[in-house]
Amino acid sequence: MIENVLSFSLATLALAFSPGPDNIYVLTQSLVNGTKSGIATTAGLISGCIVHTTLLAFGVSAIITASESIFYGIKVFGALYLLYLAYSVYKSDASVTFSEDAPKKSNWELFKIGVFMNLVNPKIMIFFLAFFPAFLWSPSENTVSQFYILGIVFMVVSFIVFSTIALLAGSIKQFLMKSKTVGPVLKWLQIVVFIGIAVFILLP
Repeated sequence: MIENVLSFSLATLALAFSPGPDNIYVLTQSLVNGTKSGIATTAGLISGCIVHTTLLAFGVSAIITASESIFYGIKVFGALYLLYLAYSVYKSDASVTFSEDAPKKSNWELFKIGVFMNLVNPKIMIFFLAFFPAFLWSPSENTVSQFYILGIVFMVVSFIVFSTIALLAGSIKQFLMKSKTVGPVLKWLQIVVFIGIAVFILLP
């Protein structure tokens, strides 16, 4: 068991550090709104993994991914929502991105967005189905409990890595505030990230 969990932890660590839509989004939110916002987004993204772990543990993920219509519907719904978020950012004023008086999403709103982004990405279901079973340590033991142990490890490791990204990004905010070009750049970076994730979800 220990060897399997350790191997799983190292694999998760490598995956979490690999550039991807989730950690790029955490980085963007941390740069735009600060470290706390990045951590709130991270908490949302990681919390969504509880649902995926539960679906995997009880076999529901296999049913959903086996249905082409349900799977495609989840893809389209998630992509449309992300495109809507991109449009919302496009309509916003980039010049007030770092303004202390400018309205911005609360940490709770960012948490909910993180959860939603995680849940509507069906590729996470497939990833869990492909990744987790390889690290089960005993077919004779309770499979559900093994999946939950792996799920907890996955969430803890990912949370630590993503929070580190948020801390590092938030720490350079003061330097970025001095630049007049940073606001527009980060605005378009957010738009590109949202559109990129939407395309990533829809790709076969």
